[in-house]
Amino acid sequence: MDKQIMNRDLAKTISFLALHLLVGFSVAYIFTGSIALAGGIALVEPCVNAVVFFFHERAWRGEFSLTGLRKTKAV
Repeated sequence: MDKQIMNRDLAKTISFLALHLLVGFSVAYIFTGSIALAGGIALVEPCVNAVVFFFHERAWRGEFSLTGLRKTKAV
């Protein structure tokens, strides 16, 4: 995978994480009324989701197979 694509994927992942944190915190705060609880919920779920999103993007580009990572670049 070329470095420019990797950097773009990381930038997308970080921007997605920031939006997800904001939405997660807002929804959790509306439901709980607690800043502490909303903050905890907002930090755990989106952080895990961001990692999943990163690998999801790579899988959709065809970089994963049943035997592991492919050596060739996806088109």
